[in-house]
Amino acid sequence: MTGSVRVLIVDDDPLVRGALSMILGGVPDLTVVGEATDGAEVPAAVAAHAPDVVLMDIRMPRVDGLAATEALRATAEPPEVLVLTTFDADEQVLRALRAGASGFLLKDTPPAEIVAAVRRVAAGEATLSPAVTRKLIAHVTAAAPAPGPDPKRDRAVRLLGGLSEREREVALLLGRGRTNAEISAELFMSVATVKAYVSRLLTKLDLNNRVQVALLVQDADLV
Repeated sequence: MTGSVRVLIVDDDPLVRGALSMILGGVPDLTVVGEATDGAEVPAAVAAHAPDVVLMDIRMPRVDGLAATEALRATAEPPEVLVLTTFDADEQVLRALRAGASGFLLKDTPPAEIVAAVRRVAAGEATLSPAVTRKLIAHVTAAAPAPGPDPKRDRAVRLLGGLSEREREVALLLGRGRTNAEISAELFMSVATVKAYVSRLLTKLDLNNRVQVALLVQDADLV
């Protein structure tokens, strides 16, 4: 991205909103353009402030952050969503990421890492806290396929089966958590070419971000 990254903060705790505004507002390339206190306020706030990134709490009184993320990412040209919470249960991680969130950070994440995460998400890179990443990998690895038909797995296999050989290679590496630079080195292509492949995958698979590609690969039991 060029210019300042526009950030909307969504959290029902005024102290948290104040702290995040102070952290992000002091960074030259980030601008806090607005705040919301509940997921129900998100559509109007996004329409009013046109943020690049929404920093979204999970637990809020009327509409929680997971439901708000699902609704927001279903709209045309939505902003990126970075979920920030004290809760890191597996099912919440998976639901947020499947809904289209590009990142998931815990609220005890150091300020510098929150700033870096906002920048990465704005640039189109997925970001997860190390603790959440470990839990997600452990969860996916430990989950044995259920006996009998599995519509989710069948759908994933069908979608991935429609890819070219090179697209499939890139998708598999995304499923293993590789960065663009790592994919570039492993497949002997430029980072720009990797980015082009990732964009093609998102269009072809009708997904919002690279995290969803990784989850599709996991659904197909390919990692």
